[in-house]
Amino acid sequence: MAILLEAENLCKDYVTGDVTVHALRDVSLSLYENELVVILGPSGSGKSTLLNILGGIETPSSGKLRFRGREIDFSDQDALTLYRRSNIGFVFQFYNLMPELTALENVELAGELSQDPLDAGELLAEVGLADRMQHFPGEMSGGQQQRVAIARALCKNSDLLLCDEPTGALDSQSGIQVLSAIRHFQQQYGKTIVLITHNRDIAQMGNRVFSFKDGHLTDIRVNEHPADPEEIRW
Repeated sequence: MAILLEAENLCKDYVTGDVTVHALRDVSLSLYENELVVILGPSGSGKSTLLNILGGIETPSSGKLRFRGREIDFSDQDALTLYRRSNIGFVFQFYNLMPELTALENVELAGELSQDPLDAGELLAEVGLADRMQHFPGEMSGGQQQRVAIARALCKNSDLLLCDEPTGALDSQSGIQVLSAIRHFQQQYGKTIVLITHNRDIAQMGNRVFSFKDGHLTDIRVNEHPADPEEIRW
């Protein structure tokens, strides 16, 4: 498979006074086209820091990041903005929807950032929200709002979708719906998806699982038969 994104010897240090926290320690990995990768680890293991660097939100203290073989220049803010806008979709634990916009308008807004957006209405229908398009976020459940957030992230038609604990604030039924939507998009549109979780059961749905502890990538496991979201225990 072709490599979409490659990280080489990434380190990230946070310095406060005399205290230095090593959030990432010499992390190297590759993400391939059309795979679902799960990053597994406890709180504070470096998962979110890595995700933010992969998405061009944070700058590494050292190391390199290459997208389709081209190195990302973290010193060039305009280039970083273009990288995020053109190639990356984000889904966070908390949905960050615009409360004054309908579900459809929230998704369409993201599409305006893309030269080749997907159809907002079709995306909402695919996540089971065809009858909720004109509802505002405050009129929707948490699981529904998260599915809107996924459709919004995919509307840009980005190559890489980064999901930071997307089920962390949801009950089991809503969580399964959200994971099913993520799996559907990966298979339907051939996207590369990275999903962060601390839940080992959720990790079973990944094509590969990267385990993190204390800023280190400690293990890479291949799932020959990834689990369906409906099979996951909560």
